[in-house]
Amino acid sequence: MVASRLQLQFPNPLVSSNSHSSRPLPSSSRPTFLVLSVNPQESSEPAKDRQKVVRLAWEKLLRWSRSWRSKAKTDVLERTNKVVVLGGGSFGTAMAAHIAAKKAQLEVNMLVRDPQVCQSINEDHYNCKYFPEHKLPENVIATDARAALLDADYCLHAVPVQFSSSFLEGIADCVDPTLPFISLSKGLELNTLRMMSQIIPQALGNPRQPFIALSGPSFASELMNKLPTAMVVASKDKKLANATQQLLASSHLRISTSRDVTGVEIAGALKNVLAIAAGIVEGMNLGNNSMAALVAQGCSEIRWLATKMGAKSTTIMGLSGTGDIMLTCFVNLSRNKTVGMRLGSGEKLDDILGSMNQVAEGVSTAGAVISLAQKYKVKMPVLTAVARIIDNELTPKKAVLELMNLPQVEEV
Repeated sequence: MVASRLQLQFPNPLVSSNSHSSRPLPSSSRPTFLVLSVNPQESSEPAKDRQKVVRLAWEKLLRWSRSWRSKAKTDVLERTNKVVVLGGGSFGTAMAAHIAAKKAQLEVNMLVRDPQVCQSINEDHYNCKYFPEHKLPENVIATDARAALLDADYCLHAVPVQFSSSFLEGIADCVDPTLPFISLSKGLELNTLRMMSQIIPQALGNPRQPFIALSGPSFASELMNKLPTAMVVASKDKKLANATQQLLASSHLRISTSRDVTGVEIAGALKNVLAIAAGIVEGMNLGNNSMAALVAQGCSEIRWLATKMGAKSTTIMGLSGTGDIMLTCFVNLSRNKTVGMRLGSGEKLDDILGSMNQVAEGVSTAGAVISLAQKYKVKMPVLTAVARIIDNELTPKKAVLELMNLPQVEEV
């Protein structure tokens, strides 16, 4: 009885629905049903083929790597006897330790302003201020300018940008005109808008002073712990860039080379300002959507200005651009992001800076960035807002409101 009712409610699809006829539908009108039979052996064959392709690609990459290493010159470190590091901050110390560990016979001299830090480096082999728990190699010493720079093969400049010009002018008489300067400092000089590639030769009175910019996503603490890191060295002199690459590269530090000095420097300077903006967003608890939107907009603004200044857009997408931006904006170890977080949570800038023992370059760079933007006629809403907040002319809350009310435009 139940079965007959069900048959009436759900008629056979192969039978005509005409109530006066129960004849089957003609074969041409019947729906087609595909029955798939899967053979386990056949389904595993494509997977094996894919694995083979991946394996061959990996083996090809390794063969290329071995071939490249066999041809690459490795005599730079062998020929280098002395390296001087200007500045005893966290990154200068980390780079001094990194280079010293590569060759025990290498003399690494640090020029450090703080007498207590000098004493702890020379007597205990620690930087008591920045790395009290990391023992430095014994071939790292702290000394005076004349002794440090005498017969040096390379100089790593790790003095904050705003103090670099006066510092370099004070030691110019001790600097050999052929000594290559590897700049670790990121930022723009506030009043002159100069980058380190301009500051160093002008302060030393030598327009031909060899210059290399080192940049990329790198926290000093992770470099000290020998965690995998990748950076880029940029110089207009390709041979000098290659030599610096050999000097610095190791099993835990990859070094790429570039000729785009402007791109590497301007990206390194502007990312500090963007990091303050990212910190403000986090400090105000505005969420992940706004953080992603802000960083994306900031990346575009950096690209707009950098390319107007002659940089390559590919540089902005590389280690010194996107790589450094991601690290600085998304990780709370960043000094500049920390400043932003505290601003976003309502603290005053003077109180924040007074409590810090390291320089947040983005604070002084922000105003210089806006002057550059005006010079090159580039609109930079996010970075301009940061400069206004730092100048205490705009609150973080008001800045967010104003930015969200900007015209809805085409993405470029």
